[in-house]
Amino acid sequence: MDVDGGRPGVAATLRALNGALGRPAALWVKESGARNLRHRDFLAPRAALNAAFPGGQVPPEAVSAVSSLRGPAVLPLRVCQQTPAGLAVQVRRPEAFQRLLRPLPDPASPAAGARTGCVVLHCPALRSPAALRPRHLRSVLVADHLAQLLRAQGVSVRLVPALSEERSWDVLRQLRVYWPSGSGGSSLTDAVSALKAALGRCPYAAAYEQGPGTAEGVISKVHLKSFVEQQSLLGYDPNLDVLLVTEGTLWSLAELQEAVLQCPAKGQSSCCSIVHVVNCEEEFQLQQLDVLWRILDPGAHTALQKYLVCGPVKVTNPSSPIGADQYFQLRKHQMYEASVIKYGELAHDEAWTEVIDTLTVAAIRFELLSTAHRSQITLDLENNSISTKGTKSGAFVMYNCARLATLFNTFQRAVEQGTYPPLPPVSELNFSCLREEGEWLLLFNCLLPFPEVLQQAAQLPPPSKGIRITANTETVCKFLIQLSMDFSSYYNRVHILGEPFPHLFDQMFARLQLLGAVKEVFHSALATLHLPALSQI
Repeated sequence: MDVDGGRPGVAATLRALNGALGRPAALWVKESGARNLRHRDFLAPRAALNAAFPGGQVPPEAVSAVSSLRGPAVLPLRVCQQTPAGLAVQVRRPEAFQRLLRPLPDPASPAAGARTGCVVLHCPALRSPAALRPRHLRSVLVADHLAQLLRAQGVSVRLVPALSEERSWDVLRQLRVYWPSGSGGSSLTDAVSALKAALGRCPYAAAYEQGPGTAEGVISKVHLKSFVEQQSLLGYDPNLDVLLVTEGTLWSLAELQEAVLQCPAKGQSSCCSIVHVVNCEEEFQLQQLDVLWRILDPGAHTALQKYLVCGPVKVTNPSSPIGADQYFQLRKHQMYEASVIKYGELAHDEAWTEVIDTLTVAAIRFELLSTAHRSQITLDLENNSISTKGTKSGAFVMYNCARLATLFNTFQRAVEQGTYPPLPPVSELNFSCLREEGEWLLLFNCLLPFPEVLQQAAQLPPPSKGIRITANTETVCKFLIQLSMDFSSYYNRVHILGEPFPHLFDQMFARLQLLGAVKEVFHSALATLHLPALSQI
């Protein structure tokens, strides 16, 4: 049975396996644990087979169909057999190495089967008149990471609001957040005027009389609750009632309108999704803005608003509220101290300053992004919770990325000195030499699923009901941590650059090709976090 497609993938292989058994249910699972992978790579569990086939017995012709599966998107299968655990399949591993260790597509180009369209990512934390706090920083980093993931899938992204040029955004620059800035210009001024006119005609709006003790700058009051009830909108806070509208409120709406109108999806604003990335403490204020926009601009685009809500960020025993700038400087100092403990006194030169800065950015991004966005994060700032040793940290990921760079730099110098010949083309390598358990773990659990990891992380599913959505914004950080653990375990156990004897070159070259692909995956994944790959630590 042939199955069309491109690069072999997990989803395509599972679809082919399920199709071969002729049942609509998804029966097969991919193994990932080292113990099970010694015996099988995919399994249709016994319980699933009992539910799908009389007595759990798969017809011989179905077993034969599994063994004969072929196709560019399907892994080459070696054997399919009944076991006490269920129907088990093993992959022809040398061929899988051969097919998967071709050069990855350019990470700057959209992935195969990429989506199109436009997404407006709105991060209201950047409108806060007060200094940014860690809770604001979390939603900004989630939006920044999500923008990179969407762009990698071919989606056009607009970031709102533009950063005000009247205040300092040093902490965003230090964290390598690339957010647009500017004052908006005449088009926004015109949009605000149009919104004022719409407000004057709005049946839900009423004049606001200024007087002693009243709020300043209010130009109207709008009865949101009546609109929400009339439209039967789901998911909104029941306490939404009257909103006092200011010039700043209309300016915020004008920015959102402008972003939607600039959507490149064939000029159709209805193709544009609006995702509000907001921390839970400010969701109510955003719902007010959302409903006002629906009232004043009742187009299809305002009905496409979704909320990606970030959980609270708690700081343990703070002596006073800590700002994002203080948080960055504290983590930078702790990273420097941890590096001194690991490497000894550091030179205060430009190279080491760049390394410490990058490790600090990695530590903070992993600290705020490796937890599901809807869950609470607790920051322990009193103790030095930043470490270069822990396997769950951004510093650990960057350290292993640097180890790979050092390996290939060492190999390249040896080639230049005539110690080793250059790495041959993939077609000339003998992948049957790769028999270490750790080599298959790197290929099967990291290289094989990586394109699908990026696709899943960029998914913005519609709300099940209401307005909130859940995205897998923690996926890339968790993937990088697991990749680093698998690579570190393998690298600590296996000597890659052996003695320069010709009979050892086949294995060394095959291992270098594998680790070269691992290095590319590191670089591509880190790019979605705006993290450069370190060449040394």
